[in-house]
Amino acid sequence: MPTTFEVLGKLADSVAQARTLEGLVRPLLELLQTVTGLESTYLTTVDSSAGVQHVLFARNSRELQIPEGLSVPWEGTLCRRALEEGCGYTDDVAGRWGDSEAARALGIASYASTPVRTGDGELYGTLCAASGERKALAEGAPQILQMFSQLIAQQIERERLVQALRMANDALAVTALTDATTRLPNRRALMEEMRTRQAAHARSGDALVVAFIDLDGFKAINDRHGHDVGDRFLIAVGGRLQGALRGTDFAARLGGDEFVVLSSVPRDTAARAAASLKTRLQAATAGHYALDGLGIDYVGASIGIAVAVSGEDEPAALLAQADAAMYRAKRERRGSLH
Repeated sequence: MPTTFEVLGKLADSVAQARTLEGLVRPLLELLQTVTGLESTYLTTVDSSAGVQHVLFARNSRELQIPEGLSVPWEGTLCRRALEEGCGYTDDVAGRWGDSEAARALGIASYASTPVRTGDGELYGTLCAASGERKALAEGAPQILQMFSQLIAQQIERERLVQALRMANDALAVTALTDATTRLPNRRALMEEMRTRQAAHARSGDALVVAFIDLDGFKAINDRHGHDVGDRFLIAVGGRLQGALRGTDFAARLGGDEFVVLSSVPRDTAARAAASLKTRLQAATAGHYALDGLGIDYVGASIGIAVAVSGEDEPAALLAQADAAMYRAKRERRGSLH
């Protein structure tokens, strides 16, 4: 039997080195086996709503085997009975809970457990020790069992906090790269995507087609129908652009009434692919828009195309080229309409 100082020393090492719940629990189960003098130690989780108890981690001797991964109905388990009856230990399982089929099947004669509860009082599971023989629990073992339970609960809360922070960070990252109105990638996301593609194209030899899209007449829609209708129109345009994408095409809202679509294509088909993309986007933006009972017939956007074949063009320069091409297209459309 190790001394208290030896147990505390090993415990300190386990806590200091643990980075995950499993990394903490497994050495604690080994220590618990030594401290209690019982053959098997294990941590369970309890899903009260589903009525299931699950053995998460276990450390077994050769005599008694508590299967790791075992799931059993929570109703009638030793852990639940011990919890409800306030019995943290017995060396006469057969005499106290003789109707327990699980105890008989596993051959449990001595049993100790304590609940694992998180800070809000939620029952996470149980920390248990068991033996196939009647054994007296070592002095101080119940206190050690409770201390280990608290350490495990703290680790669970830490991991939940880290997970919550990661999810919040991921959400912030998505928000930072997403246009709030259309839910398309925004300017920042577009520039990152262009840099990524240009770097890849420098190695692969592919070309990058950049389509700059300006919604002719959008100001008139806003002025006539209001900003709410204007926003719904932008959302509808964004949806149509997404529906027109093929393969690895990428659509983003640059800002205001301007959108950009990227397409990576083989260099030898870049000119044909650029013309096809422009036609496809022109058709996608034109037509009738039903906006919550309001119908708008739209002639389509002005679209300018720039093609980068070297993989070395700066994103800002490519956008400027496509923007200039868009203005040429806009003038041509005005002249044609006039």
